[in-house]
Amino acid sequence: MTIYHTDIIILAAGASTRLGRPKQLLPWQGKTLLQHAVQCALTITTQPVVVMGSNADQLAAGLNHSQVQIVFNPEWEQGIASSIRYGLQALLNRTPAPDQVIFMVCDQPFVTAGLLLELVNERQNTRKPIVASAYGGTLGIPALFEKSLFPQLLDLQGDTGARKLIQQHTDEVAAVPFPKGEFDIDTVVEYEELVNSTGKS
Repeated sequence: MTIYHTDIIILAAGASTRLGRPKQLLPWQGKTLLQHAVQCALTITTQPVVVMGSNADQLAAGLNHSQVQIVFNPEWEQGIASSIRYGLQALLNRTPAPDQVIFMVCDQPFVTAGLLLELVNERQNTRKPIVASAYGGTLGIPALFEKSLFPQLLDLQGDTGARKLIQQHTDEVAAVPFPKGEFDIDTVVEYEELVNSTGKS
Protein backbone atom coordinates (compact mmCIF):
# COMPACT_ATOMS: atom_id res chain seq x y z
CA MET A 1 0.00 0.00 0.00
CA THR A 2 1.32 3.43 -0.93
CA ILE A 3 1.91 5.69 2.03
CA TYR A 4 1.70 9.30 0.96
CA HIS A 5 4.00 11.94 2.40
CA THR A 6 1.60 14.57 3.74
CA ASP A 7 2.54 18.12 4.70
CA ILE A 8 0.29 20.85 6.10
CA ILE A 9 0.10 24.58 5.39
CA ILE A 10 -1.66 26.83 7.90
CA LEU A 11 -2.78 30.08 6.28
CA ALA A 12 -2.50 32.78 8.96
CA ALA A 13 -1.50 35.96 7.09
CA GLY A 14 -4.74 37.97 7.25
CA ALA A 15 -5.18 41.23 9.14
CA SER A 16 -8.52 40.38 10.84
CA THR A 17 -9.84 43.82 9.92
CA ARG A 18 -13.46 42.98 10.81
CA LEU A 19 -12.43 41.77 14.24
CA GLY A 20 -10.14 44.67 15.04
CA ARG A 21 -7.35 42.51 16.50
CA PRO A 22 -5.46 39.42 15.29
CA LYS A 23 -7.94 36.55 15.38
CA GLN A 24 -5.02 34.14 15.28
CA LEU A 25 -4.27 35.15 18.89
CA LEU A 26 -7.78 34.77 20.31
CA PRO A 27 -7.86 32.42 23.32
CA TRP A 28 -9.41 29.01 22.63
CA GLN A 29 -9.30 25.97 24.90
CA GLY A 30 -6.26 27.19 26.80
CA LYS A 31 -4.30 28.18 23.69
CA THR A 32 -4.56 30.73 20.91
CA LEU A 33 -6.46 29.77 17.77
CA LEU A 34 -3.15 29.61 15.92
CA GLN A 35 -1.58 27.36 18.54
CA HIS A 36 -4.65 25.11 18.35
CA ALA A 37 -4.26 24.81 14.56
CA VAL A 38 -0.56 24.01 14.92
CA GLN A 39 -1.25 21.36 17.56
CA CYS A 40 -3.76 19.65 15.24
CA ALA A 41 -1.31 19.80 12.33
CA LEU A 42 1.51 18.28 14.38
CA THR A 43 -0.48 15.07 14.80
CA ILE A 44 -0.29 14.53 11.03
CA THR A 45 3.10 15.90 10.09
CA THR A 46 6.32 17.32 11.47
CA GLN A 47 7.11 20.97 10.82
CA PRO A 48 3.86 22.30 9.36
CA VAL A 49 4.29 25.54 7.42
CA VAL A 50 2.65 28.60 8.95
CA VAL A 51 2.24 31.45 6.46
CA MET A 52 2.22 34.85 8.14
CA GLY A 53 1.75 38.41 6.93
CA SER A 54 -0.02 40.95 9.10
CA ASN A 55 1.12 40.98 12.75
CA ALA A 56 3.77 38.37 11.93
CA ASP A 57 6.05 39.23 14.87
CA GLN A 58 3.21 38.89 17.36
CA LEU A 59 2.08 35.58 15.89
CA ALA A 60 5.58 34.13 15.67
CA ALA A 61 6.25 34.99 19.31
CA GLY A 62 3.58 32.51 20.42
CA LEU A 63 4.96 29.51 18.51
CA ASN A 64 7.71 26.99 19.14
CA HIS A 65 9.99 27.62 16.17
CA SER A 66 11.47 24.12 16.36
CA GLN A 67 8.02 22.67 15.62
CA VAL A 68 6.93 24.80 12.67
CA GLN A 69 8.37 26.43 9.58
CA ILE A 70 7.33 30.07 9.55
CA VAL A 71 7.04 31.60 6.09
CA PHE A 72 6.51 35.34 5.71
CA ASN A 73 4.30 36.41 2.81
CA PRO A 74 5.23 39.98 1.82
CA GLU A 75 2.27 40.03 -0.59
CA TRP A 76 -0.34 39.06 2.02
CA GLU A 77 -2.48 42.14 1.27
CA GLN A 78 -3.10 40.80 -2.24
CA GLY A 79 -5.25 37.99 -0.85
CA ILE A 80 -5.18 34.36 0.18
CA ALA A 81 -3.77 33.05 -3.13
CA SER A 82 -0.40 34.64 -2.37
CA SER A 83 -0.23 32.77 0.96
CA ILE A 84 -1.05 29.50 -0.81
CA ARG A 85 1.78 30.15 -3.27
CA TYR A 86 4.36 31.11 -0.62
CA GLY A 87 3.45 28.19 1.63
CA LEU A 88 3.50 25.62 -1.14
CA GLN A 89 6.76 26.91 -2.59
CA ALA A 90 8.37 26.57 0.84
CA LEU A 91 7.30 22.92 0.96
CA LEU A 92 8.51 22.24 -2.58
CA ASN A 93 11.94 23.54 -1.56
CA ARG A 94 12.15 20.81 1.09
CA THR A 95 13.57 17.33 0.67
CA PRO A 96 11.60 15.19 0.30
CA ALA A 97 8.87 17.25 -1.32
CA PRO A 98 5.34 16.24 -0.25
CA ASP A 99 3.07 13.90 -2.18
CA GLN A 100 0.07 15.85 -0.92
CA VAL A 101 -0.69 18.95 1.12
CA ILE A 102 -3.51 19.89 3.48
CA PHE A 103 -4.45 23.57 3.60
CA MET A 104 -6.08 24.85 6.77
CA VAL A 105 -6.78 28.14 8.51
CA CYS A 106 -6.88 28.99 12.19
CA ASP A 107 -10.30 30.66 12.38
CA GLN A 108 -12.19 27.35 12.17
CA PRO A 109 -12.02 26.50 15.90
CA PHE A 110 -13.67 23.10 15.56
CA VAL A 111 -10.96 21.59 13.37
CA THR A 112 -9.48 18.56 15.11
CA ALA A 113 -6.58 16.22 14.56
CA GLY A 114 -9.20 13.55 13.85
CA LEU A 115 -10.61 15.54 10.95
CA LEU A 116 -7.18 15.97 9.39
CA LEU A 117 -6.57 12.24 9.76
CA GLU A 118 -9.92 11.56 8.05
CA LEU A 119 -8.79 13.63 5.06
CA VAL A 120 -5.61 11.56 4.80
CA ASN A 121 -7.49 8.26 5.17
CA GLU A 122 -10.09 9.26 2.59
CA ARG A 123 -7.32 10.07 0.13
CA GLN A 124 -5.76 6.67 0.86
CA ASN A 125 -9.07 4.86 0.36
CA THR A 126 -10.48 6.69 -2.66
CA ARG A 127 -7.28 7.78 -4.46
CA LYS A 128 -9.10 11.00 -5.35
CA PRO A 129 -6.64 13.87 -5.92
CA ILE A 130 -8.69 16.27 -3.76
CA VAL A 131 -10.31 15.55 -0.41
CA ALA A 132 -12.34 18.44 0.99
CA SER A 133 -14.38 19.12 4.10
CA ALA A 134 -18.16 19.19 3.59
CA TYR A 135 -20.21 21.79 5.47
CA GLY A 136 -22.98 24.27 4.88
CA GLY A 137 -23.87 22.78 1.50
CA THR A 138 -20.40 23.32 0.10
CA LEU A 139 -16.92 21.84 0.03
CA GLY A 140 -13.99 23.72 1.48
CA ILE A 141 -10.99 23.69 3.75
CA PRO A 142 -9.39 21.96 5.48
CA ALA A 143 -8.74 20.30 2.16
CA LEU A 144 -6.08 17.96 0.81
CA PHE A 145 -4.52 18.31 -2.65
CA GLU A 146 -2.39 15.73 -4.41
CA LYS A 147 0.86 16.90 -6.03
CA SER A 148 -0.54 16.77 -9.58
CA LEU A 149 -2.54 19.87 -8.60
CA PHE A 150 0.39 21.84 -7.20
CA PRO A 151 0.97 23.78 -10.46
CA GLN A 152 -2.65 24.95 -10.42
CA LEU A 153 -2.36 25.98 -6.76
CA LEU A 154 0.76 27.98 -7.63
CA ASP A 155 -1.21 29.75 -10.37
CA LEU A 156 -3.96 31.04 -8.06
CA GLN A 157 -4.25 34.83 -7.93
CA GLY A 158 -5.84 37.50 -5.74
CA ASP A 159 -8.39 36.52 -3.14
CA THR A 160 -9.08 33.18 -4.81
CA GLY A 161 -8.44 30.30 -2.45
CA ALA A 162 -8.28 26.55 -2.80
CA ARG A 163 -12.08 26.35 -3.15
CA LYS A 164 -11.72 27.47 -6.78
CA LEU A 165 -9.85 24.25 -7.59
CA ILE A 166 -12.39 22.18 -5.69
CA GLN A 167 -15.15 23.69 -7.83
CA GLN A 168 -13.20 23.16 -11.04
CA HIS A 169 -12.56 19.48 -10.33
CA THR A 170 -15.84 18.34 -8.80
CA ASP A 171 -15.55 14.83 -10.28
CA GLU A 172 -12.17 14.35 -8.63
CA VAL A 173 -13.15 15.38 -5.10
CA ALA A 174 -13.85 13.11 -2.14
CA ALA A 175 -15.71 14.66 0.80
CA VAL A 176 -15.33 14.29 4.55
CA PRO A 177 -18.29 15.54 6.65
CA PHE A 178 -17.35 18.47 8.90
CA PRO A 179 -20.68 20.08 9.94
CA LYS A 180 -19.02 22.58 12.28
CA GLY A 181 -16.74 23.76 9.50
CA GLU A 182 -19.10 26.53 8.49
CA PHE A 183 -18.40 28.25 11.81
CA ASP A 184 -15.44 30.57 11.44
CA ILE A 185 -14.51 33.71 13.30
CA ASP A 186 -14.47 37.04 11.50
CA THR A 187 -16.14 39.31 14.05
CA VAL A 188 -16.27 39.91 17.81
CA VAL A 189 -19.88 38.66 17.81
CA GLU A 190 -18.85 35.35 16.27
CA TYR A 191 -16.08 34.91 18.82
CA GLU A 192 -18.47 35.68 21.66
CA GLU A 193 -20.91 33.12 20.23
CA LEU A 194 -18.13 30.54 20.24
CA VAL A 195 -17.16 31.21 23.84
CA ASN A 196 -20.77 31.33 25.05
CA SER A 197 -21.76 28.14 23.23
CA THR A 198 -18.87 26.10 24.61
CA GLY A 199 -18.24 27.85 27.90
CA LYS A 200 -14.56 27.90 26.96
CA SER A 201 -12.12 30.47 25.72
